[in-house]
Amino acid sequence: MRRGGKLPLSIILIIFVLICVLNSAYIINEYEQAIITQFGKPVGGRIDKAGLHFKIPFVHTLHRFEKRILIWDASPEEIPTSDKKYILLDTTARWKIVDPLLFYQSVGTFNGAQTRLDDVIDSASRDVVSGHVLVEVVRNSNRILDESSEHLEEAVEGYSDEDLEIVLERIEIGRKKISEAILSRASELMPQYGIELLDVQVKRLNYVEDVKKKVYERMIAERQRIASKYRSEGEGKSAEILGRKERELNKIQSEAYKRAQEIRGEADARSTKIYADAYRQDPEFYSFLKTLEVYGNSMGSNTRTILTTDSDIYRYFKKIDSK
Repeated sequence: MRRGGKLPLSIILIIFVLICVLNSAYIINEYEQAIITQFGKPVGGRIDKAGLHFKIPFVHTLHRFEKRILIWDASPEEIPTSDKKYILLDTTARWKIVDPLLFYQSVGTFNGAQTRLDDVIDSASRDVVSGHVLVEVVRNSNRILDESSEHLEEAVEGYSDEDLEIVLERIEIGRKKISEAILSRASELMPQYGIELLDVQVKRLNYVEDVKKKVYERMIAERQRIASKYRSEGEGKSAEILGRKERELNKIQSEAYKRAQEIRGEADARSTKIYADAYRQDPEFYSFLKTLEVYGNSMGSNTRTILTTDSDIYRYFKKIDSK
């Protein structure tokens, strides 16, 4: 029982024992590995077996590290190629901690490892890329050059002269081999940090801003040139179609006019024949009809005509008067 407001010694001892037990026991997960230090100095080796483990409380300090594969991803870096083309190279890598003790002694933490990877991989990338021309970094193979000439002509249509030079240039190494060279060079320095570098890949490659603007302007000019070419070809085709239409239309109109004239000629011939036949049957009646037509055509309601009495045109009026 409590005396003078103080806990019994037995309870204090039990609490102390519990704290020691809890501080000495720890669990390592499947994706973890660890090391133990005693006052800053490593004790024992790598602990990577999952399960319950124990350490000396208050003396030993546990340091946990990832056992899984980790991702490194840095900001794009400006690098000049051997043909003086400035590019932004964005790389990514996969790595893992293979020696947690050496890792702890050399870089200490995950952030320290990221900083060291920045230095090593960026340096290796710069050394490798600057020793090759741009086309080696961009392309993986010569597949486009190994196609048939017909397919090649379609594949390179629309490229500017400078870009076409890059496209048609045969490569010896290629982007994949350059990535492997960066991995090989960077991997030589990683074991001293307890790190194994598994893979390095070029995630993205782009021109720097100053060059990118010129590239875009050249691309726009090239697209406009190709558009003008297509428009010119279209206008030529349109003129050809319109010319053919005009020729066909003139031909149709000419044939139609020819046929109309033939029909009109036939009709005039038949009409003349009918008039002639009618004239032969009764010449006097035919003369009478023609004279009446002359009356109608020459004299209107307001027409005044003065003729002599012996005018031949009024011979029928004379006959009426005599009758």
